[in-house]
Amino acid sequence: VQLQASGGGLVQTGGSLRLSCAASGRTFSNYAMGWFRQAPGKEREFVAAISWGGGSTYYADSVKGRFTISRDKAKNTVYLQMNSLKPEDTALYYCAGGMYGGSWLPQLASEYDYWGQGTLVTVSS
Repeated sequence: VQLQASGGGLVQTGGSLRLSCAASGRTFSNYAMGWFRQAPGKEREFVAAISWGGGSTYYADSVKGRFTISRDKAKNTVYLQMNSLKPEDTALYYCAGGMYGGSWLPQLASEYDYWGQGTLVTVSS
């Protein structure tokens, strides 16, 4: 079971990026998926989560209204569309998966079973 995150890069303040997280090894259609981030010298923090069915989402207050999480079950991929980026969004972004059915939206890192390797997002001022 592997999660491969991609799409990070360098962008100016106000710009956009779309992160992708491709799952391989098994279908993640029954998994809730989440994105976390970790800035230098800071702890990993929750960014967004999407339920296994894709009908429910939840966002950290710091990204609400700017980021959108979505999933394509046919492609076994989860996305994080990031708009209106700010320098404080600079971090290593990780995707994660946990087997939770229904509309459960785990927000703690300890609730996830699988993690991607991280993709770096740098927002310049």
